[in-house]
Amino acid sequence: MAIIFSSLNIAFSQNNDQGQLSGNFSVDAQVYKEDLDIGAEVPVEKMGLNSYANFLYTRGNFTAGIRYEGYMNAMLGFDSRYDGVGIPYRFITYRNDNLEITVGNFYEQFGSGLIFRSYEDKSLGIDNAIDGLRIKLNPYKGVYLKGFTGKQRSFFDFGPGIVRGMDGELFINEIFETLNNAKSQFILGGSFVSKYQKDEHVTLNLPENIGAFAGRFTFMRGGFNLSGEYAYKYADPHPDDPSGLYNYNTKFGDVILLNTTYSAKGLGVYLSVKRVDNMSFRSDINATLNDLQINYIPGITKTHTYSLASMYPYASQPNGEIGLQAEVIYNFSKGTALGGKYGTNVSVNFSRVNSLEVKPTANLDRFETEYFAIGDELYFQDFNIKVHKKINSKWKADVSYLNIIYNKDVIQGLAGYGTIYSNVGIVDVTYKLKPRHTLRMEVQALFTKQDHGDWSMGLLEYTIAPKWFINVSDQYNHGNSEKKNHYYNIAAGYKKGANRIQLGYGRQRAGIVCVGGICRNVPASSGFNISITSSF
Repeated sequence: MAIIFSSLNIAFSQNNDQGQLSGNFSVDAQVYKEDLDIGAEVPVEKMGLNSYANFLYTRGNFTAGIRYEGYMNAMLGFDSRYDGVGIPYRFITYRNDNLEITVGNFYEQFGSGLIFRSYEDKSLGIDNAIDGLRIKLNPYKGVYLKGFTGKQRSFFDFGPGIVRGMDGELFINEIFETLNNAKSQFILGGSFVSKYQKDEHVTLNLPENIGAFAGRFTFMRGGFNLSGEYAYKYADPHPDDPSGLYNYNTKFGDVILLNTTYSAKGLGVYLSVKRVDNMSFRSDINATLNDLQINYIPGITKTHTYSLASMYPYASQPNGEIGLQAEVIYNFSKGTALGGKYGTNVSVNFSRVNSLEVKPTANLDRFETEYFAIGDELYFQDFNIKVHKKINSKWKADVSYLNIIYNKDVIQGLAGYGTIYSNVGIVDVTYKLKPRHTLRMEVQALFTKQDHGDWSMGLLEYTIAPKWFINVSDQYNHGNSEKKNHYYNIAAGYKKGANRIQLGYGRQRAGIVCVGGICRNVPASSGFNISITSSF
């Protein structure tokens, strides 16, 4: 790294421009309080703190950046292997009109991520940045190429495997001048990724080099968009399956993903179909949970933000799943019977995910799947409808209903919980007291005969835009026959320019947090918390 920065100083000394420095930082901390009623325990250090600071320096064609991270110690729900401080992310990039070279750490994604996605999500505790070399080329208009090699970040270290990949994308309408102004737009792309890890298994002879390839397309015309991607992974024996079916299995893996959207005045339609079979792809054969994933299987279920609606979120199943999602959004125009004076927006969404139909073979390390057959086991189903209505100049409301079927054993890798059937109702009302002053009230209810039974939730929030807010809320598990716990919270925040601070106190129920089909477990906790963010 010292050599890299020495070279950078030499290049910069040739230009009198002083360059530009920018960055941001964030601190999240919680002081824990024992709360036996909800099962909240206090760690030995009494307090958890997650923090980071990014610094980015740009001068001419060069950009350099570093990120400091400090977990002292990691907050509950985040992997304790993050505990400590360091600079796990640093890079230098050179770019001109048709070339970009990065040395050090970087994030990248090929297509939908089906065979490669390197990214960071602080809320999930995920950071699988590549440390190595990446090159991007634009040799001809409409032709975009990129390739890389490196190792994945593993907390404050690196995984044992080496990951290599290349990707190409062709914007057909840019390549051929006769199509530059055509109404129809075409994009084609393809990728190849391989990993190398030395075989150190005691009894099995495992492959050390494993490859995967993918092809994709996008077609656009007016308000219509159709895209699809197919990925294939060569045999990749791994122990990453709680059911045992896929453990050290020599079957190939593949995934197909199709998305289509249509939009017109007042109307939006979305449809997505996905089939996944044996697509766990990691740079370390022994990695588990979210560690060292090379690829990403996007979720095709709606991400809910309300607390009770998100109590049972879906996690993508890379070992095998087949599902679809459809959504229709319609805006009833102003002045119509259903639109009223200000118009009315209605969205209806449905998603369903099932198992694959699996057939064992005589060869114990292989199995077969019927490609277009849907398995008997339901993993997840969600039907929801939301109505947004501005009533007058002071009042507006969102009303939602959800019906969710959730196979907890499969989605969370547990046993004995079975399938949960729930209905959720939400009313969210905002009242404008005067300019910049608003009062928001939120009421939620979840009804189920399984798991912990029925829940209700209420929230009241007062905002003085754009600087101040304060809210109080309570989730009440009144359907729990063992303990009818309240999960109360109070929070207040202040924002000025790029600076924001928030203070809070209360309880956090145990559960899981999911973003885009990727999840992490969240233990029960209680106590004070603070969040500070700033940028410059």
